[in-house]
Amino acid sequence: MTFNDIFNSSFLTNVTSVSILDMAIAMVLAFGLGLFIFYVYKLTYSGVMYSASFGVTLIALTMITTLVILAVTSNVVLSLGMVGALSIVRFRTAIKEPLDIAFLFWSIAAGIVLAAGMIPLAVFGSVMIGIILVIFVNRKSHTNPYIVVITCADHASEQAVTDYLKKNTVRSAVKSKTAQKGMVELNMEIRLKDDNTDFINEIAAMEGVSHAVLVSYNGEYMG
Repeated sequence: MTFNDIFNSSFLTNVTSVSILDMAIAMVLAFGLGLFIFYVYKLTYSGVMYSASFGVTLIALTMITTLVILAVTSNVVLSLGMVGALSIVRFRTAIKEPLDIAFLFWSIAAGIVLAAGMIPLAVFGSVMIGIILVIFVNRKSHTNPYIVVITCADHASEQAVTDYLKKNTVRSAVKSKTAQKGMVELNMEIRLKDDNTDFINEIAAMEGVSHAVLVSYNGEYMG
């Protein structure tokens, strides 16, 4: 073994496996695509509490995936070791919204395709996905859903309320019903014919009705 063989390590050989220009272009494009995904997420978010940290995670995830795939594509041996290393990683963070899963996979897919050198596919695909999400997620229903919570005294008042709602709403359906001695509580989903909510005052004034509440909700009922 000569003196030069001591410093001729594979680590130093891998330094030039990916050029500085390729790294710069890939990371800048990854940041741009991640930023685009973040703005689409912010624009289409319809949950209760918006999480800014999740949006930043989408940007970071796109860049991290690009970084990993650049390393994997430059060295076959490294790719095998990377698969083994990532297989032991476990994520326990709960996903609150089903649509968040789509954004996570979108960020990962954009990073993989971008690092593989398919820049037109990554850009065109991300733009198409963003447009589709904005159109369909922000598409509003013609009639807004509401939940009506009504407390009645007996079956007669309950029947009067349900008949009234059937006549004065586009759609009404019982979601849950609680019956006790001297009290019946109804939770009904309704869709109004117009934006006038004065009917809830008339229901509250009915004989046998002690309580009436109208609540707007996003259509996802958990019963």
